Amino acid sequence: MKRLTQALSIAIALFPAAQALAEATAIDVRKTNGCGCCLSWMNHLQENGFAPTGQDMFGGLLVRFKLDNGVPQRMVSCHTALVDGYVIEGHVPAADIRRLLDERSDAVGLAVPGMPYGSPGMGPEEDREAYDVFLILKDGSTEVYSSYPEG
Repeated sequence: MKRLTQALSIAIALFPAAQALAEATAIDVRKTNGCGCCLSWMNHLQENGFAPTGQDMFGGLLVRFKLDNGVPQRMVSCHTALVDGYVIEGHVPAADIRRLLDERSDAVGLAVPGMPYGSPGMGPEEDREAYDVFLILKDGSTEVYSSYPEG
């Protein structure tokens, strides 16, 4: 009986963590092997309610994947993710992805072109350079979705 009580106590203690994992939003990240900033961005996602999985791709195949999924060349960054029918290009903050999923915009997805310092996965937020998150529309045009000032 004592062992059953201990096992039950452990199960109850672990239930919130298991429930959070079950409720996390799956996101598939395509990246190059060994990219540290990509892994840091995936950690940012995980800390913010996503369940990222990574798939390594060679450079040329990754570029083709981006273009085939509607990322305009001027919006390219180092990694590309797929989440619930949307494409996420680069170091997009988890809050913007969550907003996109909530609003269900009629768009390809979001992009942070380049690799702005201080964006998620690219160094401390308090030292960040100003950057914009762009909404990629289905015709290939973009509009500013959110802006982050210099930190």
